[in-house]
Amino acid sequence: MSAPLVVSIPHRLGRAEAARRLKTGLARAAASVPVLKVDEERWDGDRMMFRIRALGQAAIGHLDVAEDHVRVEVTLPWLLQKFAEVAQQAIKSRGHLLLEKK
Repeated sequence: MSAPLVVSIPHRLGRAEAARRLKTGLARAAASVPVLKVDEERWDGDRMMFRIRALGQAAIGHLDVAEDHVRVEVTLPWLLQKFAEVAQQAIKSRGHLLLEKK
């Protein structure tokens, strides 16, 4: 198994509002990426464990919601590691959209 892909997304929403937005917006964000499917999403407090599938490959990870940032950690199978940089940018971009102050 490879080293996990880690992305930190800063926000100014506070822990509760950031978690609320992620809980309601994560499925919509994944739906906008045609090759990505969320197989499992499970919350335990401020941590969400998830399993996703892209290009027929499964990846597991979790995200932790903090007062001023969200930390996403995903372990990619070797085939998807080729797309790690693209995945990192997509996570940051979608995360910022969900967490920007409105």
